[in-house]
Amino acid sequence: METNELLKKVRRIEIKTKGLSRQIFAGEYHSAFKGKGMSFSEVREYQFGDDIRSIDWNVTARFNHPYIKIFEEERELTVMLLIDISGSRNFGTQKQFKKDLITEISAVIAFSSIQNNDKIGVIFFSNKIEKFIPPKKGKSHVLRIIRELINFEAENKLTDISEALRYFTNVIKKRCTAFLISDFISEQKKEFQNALRIANHKHDLIAFRIFDKREIKIPKIGFIKIKDAETDESIWIDTSSKRTRKLYQEWNEKSYRNLNVILKKSGIDFVNLETGKDYVKPIINLFKRR
Repeated sequence: METNELLKKVRRIEIKTKGLSRQIFAGEYHSAFKGKGMSFSEVREYQFGDDIRSIDWNVTARFNHPYIKIFEEERELTVMLLIDISGSRNFGTQKQFKKDLITEISAVIAFSSIQNNDKIGVIFFSNKIEKFIPPKKGKSHVLRIIRELINFEAENKLTDISEALRYFTNVIKKRCTAFLISDFISEQKKEFQNALRIANHKHDLIAFRIFDKREIKIPKIGFIKIKDAETDESIWIDTSSKRTRKLYQEWNEKSYRNLNVILKKSGIDFVNLETGKDYVKPIINLFKRR
């Protein structure tokens, strides 16, 4: 992409998403995540009414008198975006591609984080780690992230979310808030479930599933050629066949239900976001539930 065109796109994204993050998301973001992280401050003697779960048993044993741990809110968070840039993001039938929706949502979160004095970092992944941007603060850092969201091209088209989660848990040592943004069109193997549980145990993980309605239901328009954006395999299907449309819809709905079950079992908050639809309300509702 030409530099001038890229700068114009970055500016358009900045104007739209910075306004959203300031006017709408900032308060909900702060209440949903600030105070979630707690750091150890000191110990003091146990007092009547204190939560016994806060007792420091090592100190208690040393002084033969109960002591409790005192924690304080971490005023600064680290926020990570785990962004799926595999081939399937280049699809959309409702005013925008999935990658455009991913860019907007990521930019809103990025601006919300710096407005709350938090660090923001990114892991771009396909079936490998394509790029890692370490967490930093500041507007120039966020604008760099937006430029990469718009212009970065993955080397591979396939998807391996497990690989991204493993890398994330290894490279980010301190507990952080992380947003996994993907269409989750990949095999949901046991290792995927394990990687989700491990990542969510170490960090606070939230999932945004991006989808287009034509991935779930296809219209009756005769013979069409469908291409897998990740493998480049193509097949012809007859959409005038009621049975074909039904099988297509049932298979996709089953995949989405299985994913929802896996995310719930892993204790991960998640929201489904559709291309061409408002994403503000669903995300704010998610933040309010936390």
